[in-house]
Amino acid sequence: SAGLELSVNNHAADFTLSTGLSPAISLSCLVHNSSQAEELLWYRGTGQVDLKDGNKVNISNICISPVNESDNGVTFTCRLARDKAVQVSVTLDVQFPPQLSGEETLHVEEEKDVTLTCNSKANPQVQSIWLKDNQILTLQQSRHKLYQTSEVFQLSITKVQKSDNGTYTCVVESGLGNGTRDFHLFVEDKKPVFPTEAIIAAAVVVTITILFGIVAQKDKIFKVWKALVSLEKIV
Repeated sequence: SAGLELSVNNHAADFTLSTGLSPAISLSCLVHNSSQAEELLWYRGTGQVDLKDGNKVNISNICISPVNESDNGVTFTCRLARDKAVQVSVTLDVQFPPQLSGEETLHVEEEKDVTLTCNSKANPQVQSIWLKDNQILTLQQSRHKLYQTSEVFQLSITKVQKSDNGTYTCVVESGLGNGTRDFHLFVEDKKPVFPTEAIIAAAVVVTITILFGIVAQKDKIFKVWKALVSLEKIV
């Protein structure tokens, strides 16, 4: 295979192909400097692509259809079958506007903690802010905390108050468009805390008191029972 070279879409070295969401894109792999028929192989990541017999020798084409978000960052590699070191890779850079998801309605008890999670997928990366009732949220350092990765934008509120009731909007902005998602937060009254240990102790005391009462009155209870038995015999 000395002197043999491959090219993909006229690129002789690894490259990145930028594209948007589209019905299809084609990748064409070509053998250069060959003096005989050379078989080609295609891989998507580490998995081999199944090629038809007429699409393997000296030139091979694959079609990605449709191109969607899951193709972003995926690498396609064309290799020479008899010498897999001869190869060219193309990594897809699929650009798309923000797509948001997350639990829309949250109920939380007063003085509990809550986290609003806005799942955000976008390429390129986006800028994110939170609104409350259509106004930019004023963050309180002691109560609010933000957390952000490439796919998650979170707002955590410590010890929620009734004033935290409202609609929170996750807003993400990119050059390809903006995305918003509303989260409705309902702060409910704090539930009374029942002292479980005290209730159990009181139940034990009541039970013991009843038992002692029965024992203390056992003679009287026995006399009444005997009288009832005697009366039954007479009748």
